[in-house]
Amino acid sequence: MKTKMTTLFIVVSIIVVAFSACGKTGTPEETIGITEVPENESESNVTEDQIQTEDLETEAEDTEKMLQMKINGNVVNVLWEENESVDALMDLCKDSPLEIQMSMYGGFEQVGPLGADLPRNDAQTTTSSGDIVLYSGNQIVVFYGSNSWSYTRLGHITDQDHEGMAELLGNGDVTITISMEARQ
Repeated sequence: MKTKMTTLFIVVSIIVVAFSACGKTGTPEETIGITEVPENESESNVTEDQIQTEDLETEAEDTEKMLQMKINGNVVNVLWEENESVDALMDLCKDSPLEIQMSMYGGFEQVGPLGADLPRNDAQTTTSSGDIVLYSGNQIVVFYGSNSWSYTRLGHITDQDHEGMAELLGNGDVTITISMEARQ
């Protein structure tokens, strides 16, 4: 009985090995499905894809709008934060510019009512000249000095130094206009 079992085992093993070797053979690349693309065809596709992507990005930039701030009619460059508050501010002025009458406060900031409550994420913040923040969810504050309080950051004016900010904001009340303008 033991001999028959051994013989049967050997026969089955030979059959299994024979059938497993009957499959298609190929290189490892063919086995996993890699196909070679001629060099010039690959370069051509990449170039066409890059051109199409660049064209789409250019079209999007041409029609994309961004927030613009003016202080007494003078456009200032602002690096806006990416947060819910700035998104809500964009929504506030998407149909028409938002004009805010600002008032000097404390000798280091101008404060003005937005006329609406914006979402806020206040955090203890030390501000510097050029910072734009949301205070109490419904007031915008632009600094020409420094202060430490709990605010939600909105942005920072990038094209004015401390002296430029003091000149723009430190000589009485101002009007700030925030609008959506086409990006150029």
